[in-house]
Amino acid sequence: MTQMRTPRFTAAVMAAAVVGAGFAGYGTAQFANPAYAEPVRLEAPAMAPGFADVVEAVSPAVVSVRVRASVDEVSDRSFGRQFRGSPFEDLPEGHPFRRFFDREFGDRFNERQFGERGPDRPRRARPVSQGSGFFISGDGFIVTNNHVIDNGEEFTVIMNDGTELDAELIGADARTDLAVLKVDADREFTYVTFDDDNPTRVGEWVVAVGNPFGLGGTVTAGIVSARGRDIGAGPYDDFIQIDAAVNRGNSGGPTFNLAGEVVGVNTAIFSPSGGNVGIAFAVPAAVATDVVADLIDDGNVERGWLGVRIQAVTDEIAESLGLADASGAIVAEPEAGAPAAQAGIEAGDVITAVNGEAIEGTRELSRAIAAFDPGTEVTITVQRDGEARDIAVELGELPSLQELAGTPDADQGGEPESAQPSSMDDLGLTLVPAEDGQGVLITDVVPDSPAFQAGIRAGDIIREVNNEPVASTADVEQRIGEVADAGRSAALLRLQGEDASRFVAVPLPRG
Repeated sequence: MTQMRTPRFTAAVMAAAVVGAGFAGYGTAQFANPAYAEPVRLEAPAMAPGFADVVEAVSPAVVSVRVRASVDEVSDRSFGRQFRGSPFEDLPEGHPFRRFFDREFGDRFNERQFGERGPDRPRRARPVSQGSGFFISGDGFIVTNNHVIDNGEEFTVIMNDGTELDAELIGADARTDLAVLKVDADREFTYVTFDDDNPTRVGEWVVAVGNPFGLGGTVTAGIVSARGRDIGAGPYDDFIQIDAAVNRGNSGGPTFNLAGEVVGVNTAIFSPSGGNVGIAFAVPAAVATDVVADLIDDGNVERGWLGVRIQAVTDEIAESLGLADASGAIVAEPEAGAPAAQAGIEAGDVITAVNGEAIEGTRELSRAIAAFDPGTEVTITVQRDGEARDIAVELGELPSLQELAGTPDADQGGEPESAQPSSMDDLGLTLVPAEDGQGVLITDVVPDSPAFQAGIRAGDIIREVNNEPVASTADVEQRIGEVADAGRSAALLRLQGEDASRFVAVPLPRG
């Protein structure tokens, strides 16, 4: 008769079994600790969510956007020079590589993109760009990106069934990279709506639909990776980051939640290689809703304007000014004639609140001011000389980017003052009075000195030290001495660079 063998467990295996049981039970006698909260436990879903129902419902509302932009008349042979991004576009005339590119590729590209060619016959080339968009109304309003339609003259939308329709540009806003097109047709369009009442949470599923690489309707899925991303695109950066695959051509397309609502407009990707690496950015629905409504209303977005150059309050700047914490936005320079200057806001003021609402940093200030209509009177709370002050300001209208770009630099005036350079060895600076008589020019910065580490460079002009103007090295030394006598560990310098003012906190030598 065969005897059943009993499995033998070693001591190590038995110990592992006990430990495993403890983890499986989320807190047996061995692991329970009344001093800590219970571990997180959620019911796992029976299966991953499907996206077919969402995609089927929203796809008819998503379109491809084709843009044609006219350029100056060019000959066929010059196409290599007109083709932006060509590796040969910066080569001089007559260079052998340039002649090779024009000979081998110029005619071929012209023929394929712009029709039959003639022997060096001038013609108007019409480069084509493509992106994505989506209907937000049954009568044909479409949202896309400003950079998709920028410089375009003809716009065509291609629906998911292949229908092509001509579109008209209603308006665009470069600051948020949004634009609105309109198509006219004797039909009702399937459209989608923004989800601006329930901000999408990090970790929620999202679906991106668009036109990557001109392929047409393409669906990808992922989750919300982060909110409130600042990618340096502008003062109103507040992007949603998603990990759904987004590529070139997805720009202007929507990102949906599982209810089929638009939570963001795909705008940018982070990609060292040019392809998807799982990091994409979308304009949040809450931002897009207001901008799109303004564009549909009159083709423009009007924003309040304070007229100040601002920068973040760092720990070092807060210490140098004796502030309790590093919050608010410090005014580097009020623009001449702007509402802030007219109301009495000065360089060095730290803006801490607008109409009683706390301002944490520069982005919050920009958004707060932009939310008001031009002509609105607001109360700006500033910290100046250690005291809080309320200043009433009637906001102006934010100038367009073109107007700002065309604003000439102010003439500083003044007579040059000749003097020998003098050194401040403790900070690592060599100084000479500025030619305009307003400030001190930095002619040299010792590498690895406190000033160098703080980001100060030769060519910067010190206009103020701790909000007091300086005109000589002696002034700088006196102001820094006063800061040291007050027991502060850093001095605040207002510097004038090539194109803007900024504040820098320089650590003072101890002892």
